Amino acid sequence: MNDVGVEFVVNGAVGEIHLNRPKALNALTLPMVDAIHHQMRLWEHDDAIAVLTIEGVGEKAFCAGGDIRGLYDARMQNKPELLDAFYRREYRLNHYMSVYPKPCIALLDGITMGGGVGVSVHGRYRVVTEKTMFAMPETGIGFFPDVGGGYFLPRCPGETGMYLGLTGARLAAADCLYTGIATHGAQSTDIPSLKKVLATADFHADGTEYEAVCQQVEKILAAYFHDHGQADLENVRPEIDAVFSAETLIDVFRKLEESGSEFSVKTLKMLKSKSPMALAVTFKQIRHGAKLDLTEDLKMEFRLSQHMVEKPDLFEGVRAVIVDKDHEPHWAQGDVGQVDPRDVDAFFAPLPAAKELTI
Repeated sequence: MNDVGVEFVVNGAVGEIHLNRPKALNALTLPMVDAIHHQMRLWEHDDAIAVLTIEGVGEKAFCAGGDIRGLYDARMQNKPELLDAFYRREYRLNHYMSVYPKPCIALLDGITMGGGVGVSVHGRYRVVTEKTMFAMPETGIGFFPDVGGGYFLPRCPGETGMYLGLTGARLAAADCLYTGIATHGAQSTDIPSLKKVLATADFHADGTEYEAVCQQVEKILAAYFHDHGQADLENVRPEIDAVFSAETLIDVFRKLEESGSEFSVKTLKMLKSKSPMALAVTFKQIRHGAKLDLTEDLKMEFRLSQHMVEKPDLFEGVRAVIVDKDHEPHWAQGDVGQVDPRDVDAFFAPLPAAKELTI
């Protein structure tokens, strides 16, 4: 399957998924999404496979996100069906991973962003190392933290999820563990040994029941535990909660401006570089997502994705960051004060019945 950027290996009772586009930081394409989904279905019904792992090939990244350059090109070539297909099938894969009947272990040994989060955070185990760099940076390209961001971000401690979703702040391993985005820590140099122990474990000794296999996996992960220290987020958590608990996005900006603390100045600068409309959509997405299960959230996010690909900010953001790399996007609105709440609401409007996401 290397021709589509992903390889599948059976190692003992472990089915291994290798994201293999290292020059592109293992960014996900639609053929990769389809291949992963297909292989996972085969392994689901294979009694010889007890555990799945997913990892990135190369020294830098687990997966730096979806192939947004490919989506940009689809828009430029007027191929809306590709914009539908990518998000529709990606979100279905995200959901499938959340209900998979065998434990999935994501080895986040490097850059993990966007679409890479979607193929890891919904599995049972997420292992981070000193090389992990996690982020949901979508507002910086005029999009929103999708792949279930509306579900898992509001379930992070306090308002840390809102902070992460709006700012796209980058997290190291300790922060990932603190927020619950990761379940286990390890050292990068121990990953090959960890994989070898998983491959030689007799998961069928205690039967193939899900929880019995999970107990064995957890013993192995615990044996490789590495303490990545105190989370930076923990130090600024009081400020995060005080600011991002605001009732409106305008109030978030107001609180940051009034504070003047080092954290507030830095955060305000980050937010002012993002798409105002994307920030407003994300704020509502995360607040609303706190009340939804993952299925409902992904359906909401599919609506958002299909409305957003029709608007200029996403493709202006991709142009500025990925295509021309001038990092000077010209957003449709100058600041969040210019965002019309009615325009925000329109992103959440239902699609025609035949277009809605089914899971």
